[in-house]
Amino acid sequence: MIRFDSTHALLQANWQQAMAPRLAAAHESLLFDADAGVNATGWLRQPESMDLRLLNHVRAAARQIRDDSESLIVIGVGGSSLGARAALHFLQGPHHTLRHRPRIFFAGDTLDPAALTELLELAASGDFSVNIVSKSGATLEPASVFRLFRTLLEKKYGPGGAAKRIYATTDPEKGLLRAMARENGWTTFPVPSDIGGRYSVLTPVGLLPMAVAGADVAAVLAGAREEMEKLLSNRSMNNAAWCYAGARNALYENGRRTELLISTCPSFAAMTDWWKQLFGESEGKEGGGLFPAAASFPGDLHSLGQFIQDGTPLLFETVVRIDRPLASLKLPAASGDGLDFLTGRELGEVTERILDGVLLAHTEGGVPNLLIRVPALDEASFGALVYFFCLSCALSGTLQGVNPFDQPGVETYKKKVSELLGRPTS
Repeated sequence: MIRFDSTHALLQANWQQAMAPRLAAAHESLLFDADAGVNATGWLRQPESMDLRLLNHVRAAARQIRDDSESLIVIGVGGSSLGARAALHFLQGPHHTLRHRPRIFFAGDTLDPAALTELLELAASGDFSVNIVSKSGATLEPASVFRLFRTLLEKKYGPGGAAKRIYATTDPEKGLLRAMARENGWTTFPVPSDIGGRYSVLTPVGLLPMAVAGADVAAVLAGAREEMEKLLSNRSMNNAAWCYAGARNALYENGRRTELLISTCPSFAAMTDWWKQLFGESEGKEGGGLFPAAASFPGDLHSLGQFIQDGTPLLFETVVRIDRPLASLKLPAASGDGLDFLTGRELGEVTERILDGVLLAHTEGGVPNLLIRVPALDEASFGALVYFFCLSCALSGTLQGVNPFDQPGVETYKKKVSELLGRPTS
């Protein structure tokens, strides 16, 4: 379903031949070496192993939220929210909260008082529910935000009524959030213990907000399952994930240090935030790794385009193209603007020609380009793309000799913040 093209990667002709044995070893390690995944590879088979009872539980909770709430506040940070936010933008557009009910808002990634006050007031103006997403419940930012919204729920509905509007997605057995959920009778969903946050989009972490938004979560999983079956069974350079992981590592080994993920589709913009965490947190270790960045064309062509074309040769571009856009829009006739040659032409066609022109200009300027093609902005394509990126990332980190499933640097910052705030140690 997901297609990859390295025609304009500006790599030596034999790069695939050189990478193939290393990718084969990385592939086998992910599938069969228990130590390599450090018990964090549950996502590899997640699209086919989802329990139907759990999926029905997600759907039932989503129906309840749609029935009794005008807004859902999803509280999480990093992998606990970025995938769900990406899904809603991908499937419903960047302005989904203006057109769909219940409105879905994301919190937990900021402690800015003004932003949170505004969101609290907005939630209080109608009926709302909260989905708190945290494996432990102890992460400072979302835990602090949850305290604010839990207090508001209890003030508005009373402790019993609030309990019916809190949905906790957390560790299946342990942790502060699991303990609070048991004590208060909140509806809960498990985050599998062998799936890390940034790899958890196809679990209830992402599926519950998707279902509340009206997405067909079964179709999301079906798309991911189709991609999984194709990618896991193909041990060759015809495997799109092998090619993407191999090309980006070949470019890295040739001195490129930044990967710029490009799209012309605003619905894809939130996907780049999840992608940046996925690759940045998985590979940025031991003084190495590609720096994941993103840009939106054509807008950023007028801000970053000059640097990309003529600046320090440290980056390459990975361009995501959506084959079937959601809408069609033709340019009408007009006089005096000098664009008569565009009258009657689709804006989608104009955008494609912009991308083609950029490809020609940037590669002529020595900037390597990779291409990822996605069939459409629909559930199956979203599921497939999530799986494609997860597998590509795991392969890529393994090629670089790091564990793509831990995040020791993040734990370091958490420890320093806790010390500064005087948090008791257990």
